[in-house]
Amino acid sequence: MANKSSTLPRVTFQTPEKPEEESSHRKLGKLTVKYNRKDLQRWRDLEEWIDAQLQELYQYQEEAEAAVPEPEIDIEDLLEVPNDEQKSKLQEILHECSRPTEDFITELLSRLKGLRKIPSPQKK
Repeated sequence: MANKSSTLPRVTFQTPEKPEEESSHRKLGKLTVKYNRKDLQRWRDLEEWIDAQLQELYQYQEEAEAAVPEPEIDIEDLLEVPNDEQKSKLQEILHECSRPTEDFITELLSRLKGLRKIPSPQKK
């Protein structure tokens, strides 16, 4: 049975290589991406904190009004907005929350100040 499978014809596609492409094919190997672990951990901690705070803010509202979904806050979008516009953007996102959001917004803005945008990965 193994003999039959080895005699079956195979179809392979090959394109003619240009001289400069030859070296790129030979240099295939592992690509390692390096991130700053400390920044990633801070970013993750902030995301977890935001999720916990949003669950707390919207916990009782969900029972009263089943149609109001919990909003999503994109940290990267907030970091792209100038500092003076971040508060208004957060207020716009949280406008349907029936509980007071001012303390949450103030704390989030202070935590954002210490957070840097995660740059594109560094090739090693």
